[in-house]
Amino acid sequence: MRVTKRTNIAFRVLMFCGVHAGRLVTKAEIAERCNTSESHLAQVINRLAQLGYLHTQRGRSGGITLARPMAEIEVGGVFRDLEAQAPLAECFADIDNTCPLVEACRLREAMADAAEAFYGHLDRMTLDDLICENVALADILRPPACVKRA
Repeated sequence: MRVTKRTNIAFRVLMFCGVHAGRLVTKAEIAERCNTSESHLAQVINRLAQLGYLHTQRGRSGGITLARPMAEIEVGGVFRDLEAQAPLAECFADIDNTCPLVEACRLREAMADAAEAFYGHLDRMTLDDLICENVALADILRPPACVKRA
């Protein structure tokens, strides 16, 4: 299975917000620490907010934060919400399916079972599982400490 760039960025955003739980974060902060553009982030943040994963606050003192506890954000659910529109293969598409083998193909069923196993495994993980006690992740996503000059 291939994960889209949008989903990859979405998880960076969710993990960044999780590491910085308890405060609003900005697109600029995320872009800098997660190596992505603010224009890509704007689209992803908007979609995550529509899906109820993020709370956004506009204005000068605005930003984003998680809309629910990390333990309630299932990794599999996020994948399903973001990847559901993209068919796994042509034969899964409702329109533009030109495959002549659809009626007899066993590969389609096998691929559907594999995708469900993929999502099922991810359903057992939450955002909290990705972040909790992950010091290496926190070190990457937190800004470097200020160095005071003498």
